[in-house]
Amino acid sequence: MRTIIELPQDQLTDLDAHCRRENLSRAEAIRRAVAAMLAERSSTDVAAAFGLWRDREIDGLAEQNRLRDEWG
Repeated sequence: MRTIIELPQDQLTDLDAHCRRENLSRAEAIRRAVAAMLAERSSTDVAAAFGLWRDREIDGLAEQNRLRDEWG
């Protein structure tokens, strides 16, 4: 899918220099940058959720079973 973005001149200059060094098109460099940002964000979300129940006084497995019992 095509999209249009505007970059300040200093970023565009640096991007072009990077593309020349790495032998990449601008589009490929931007795709890689977006993919890296999304991957970092995804791993940060997982890390933030890990241990979410650790400070609760309820047993997580017991709560899970209680909730599942409501279904049947």
